[in-house]
Amino acid sequence: MKQNSTNKKYNEDFKRTIVDLYHSGHKVKSLSSEYGISEVTIYKWGKEFTPFGEGEKAITPKEVAAMQKEMLRLKQENEIPKKGYGHIREKIDVAELNQFIETNKEKHPIQIMCEVLNIPRSTYYSYKKEASPRENENQQITKRIMQIHMGSKGRYGAPKIHFLLRSEGVSISLKRTQRLMKKADIRSITRKKFRPQSSKDRVIERPNILDQDFTTTSSNEKWVADITYIHTLRDGWCYLASVLDLHSKKIVGYSFSQNRTVGLVLHALENAYVTQKPAKGFVLHTDLGTQYTSQDFAQRVEEYHIIHSCSKKGCPYDNACMESFHVILKKEEVNHVTYIDYKSAKLALFTYLEDWYNRKRIHGGLRYKTPQAVEDLLRNVS
Repeated sequence: MKQNSTNKKYNEDFKRTIVDLYHSGHKVKSLSSEYGISEVTIYKWGKEFTPFGEGEKAITPKEVAAMQKEMLRLKQENEIPKKGYGHIREKIDVAELNQFIETNKEKHPIQIMCEVLNIPRSTYYSYKKEASPRENENQQITKRIMQIHMGSKGRYGAPKIHFLLRSEGVSISLKRTQRLMKKADIRSITRKKFRPQSSKDRVIERPNILDQDFTTTSSNEKWVADITYIHTLRDGWCYLASVLDLHSKKIVGYSFSQNRTVGLVLHALENAYVTQKPAKGFVLHTDLGTQYTSQDFAQRVEEYHIIHSCSKKGCPYDNACMESFHVILKKEEVNHVTYIDYKSAKLALFTYLEDWYNRKRIHGGLRYKTPQAVEDLLRNVS
């Protein structure tokens, strides 16, 4: 039986963030589509919660659009010479410049590129007429590759882009996808190597019920949880506590705070529990951090009828799925953004987790489905 979305509960942080996005210029229709909330509900939240940034510090959507337009113009002027000429001592012929213009014409105006690269527009248009059918096809595919790559904010590499192209009916091999991406200098964001760290503090071992068995048959059968650090310029280190469902890979609950307290992990668990409404007796696996081994956390686990499993000391592989999520989070978002303060980081993480990771990011381990799609499929079947 399909679950009615109107019965779904949302915490106050979620509501306030949606209102913030609305007041920053996002359309209600777009927010409704992206986050699965009715337009009536969004308007209701708008009346209920006061948006941030009122008074002298407020900024209108029109001002945001004007700034974005100016930033785009400056970015184009800076990017075109760099991408067009590559290394300063590398000799670039006219054909390569024409290819560059053709590949990037959806991103930059042709006239601006011709002016910056010092090539007549007539030369470029003559090149287009001479291109072979195969070259034209490659150019069209490359443009679509760039659109997919930009839509993922540089997070997708060749395998996922190849899958999406095939799903759109494009006849193309993985090797050809890789070759076109290499020629257009399109690459996914690189990730930093994970180095496990062990604490010197003495801890009491707890039962490891999960024991690295990450297999599941349904959602809300096994959850994993952990905390990671997020740095901001003004407010220093902040902390993200997340709860991940092993079956759908969805972040079912999270909390972001300036303090690494028991309340942080309790809030994340509460959000997950209230939203998912799991049956009694499911497994929650964490490390041996003081927040997860506290008396308050133990009481909440007992209240929710959860079986608590803990990693062995100094063994991050016991919680490998959550470690993997943190690597993805840092690779795709955190390592490439400078957060001004706690508030800006909170909004960015909300957008990444709720809009991108849960609803749009396809996973190879989920047969190229999104976590939300997997969860929705299970609800429709049940």
